[in-house]
Amino acid sequence: MDTPNHLDTPQGRRIAWHRFSGREPGVVFLGGLRSDMTGTKALHLEDWARRTGRAFLRFDYSGHGQSGGDFAEGCIGDWAEDAEAAVAALTEGPVVLVGSSMGGWISLLLARRMAGKVAGLVTIAAAPDFTEDGMWSDWTEEQRRQCMEEGQVALPSEYGEDMIVTRRMIEDGRTHLVLRMPLALDLPLRMLQGTADADVPMSVALRLLEHVEGDDIRLELVKGADHRFSEPACLDTITRAVEEVLARV
Repeated sequence: MDTPNHLDTPQGRRIAWHRFSGREPGVVFLGGLRSDMTGTKALHLEDWARRTGRAFLRFDYSGHGQSGGDFAEGCIGDWAEDAEAAVAALTEGPVVLVGSSMGGWISLLLARRMAGKVAGLVTIAAAPDFTEDGMWSDWTEEQRRQCMEEGQVALPSEYGEDMIVTRRMIEDGRTHLVLRMPLALDLPLRMLQGTADADVPMSVALRLLEHVEGDDIRLELVKGADHRFSEPACLDTITRAVEEVLARV
């Protein structure tokens, strides 16, 4: 595996990244919670970008993959800052963001913060507001008490060891919610969602579709696809959506 480069963010975090130059708008991949830039979707997009001569960037949030920091100390605000720093420092010209799961939430935040920079979005099983709607709202009273009084709670995960969710992550998430206030996007947005996703159900995608305002917004449901969205047909769907957005930028 190639050794990544590193960027020191304005907040003092150190994030690992890979990029290459090519045609603009460039494409930036934003991974999900506890995922990294060596995942199937990120590498598939990189292969596609190399074949088509498209500028491309992938990176790890702090506390993820090859970046510095402790995952348990991070939160949505930190990881959105990491993404903003990477896009600002490591890309030229406009970009299309491809956000997977949590990366979908972060892509929506960046579209508002960097309106002159972000030219289009593709989301894959986007999970906006998941700290509130997918964690807090589903927790037992004991889990809520433990998180607030003891500072953290451990959640079992099918993807590996238990995930530590901190009080800071929950409270910070509440300051970055996107489904509780108007969300107008003057750019092409393509949302991809599997019908067999056990982590982010279709109802989330439909809620986002209903909530977001814009003239060029589409949701595509893929029957039988799960949260990983990494089967060959799903990967082809991702690149097709990216190409469609690029053609409309």
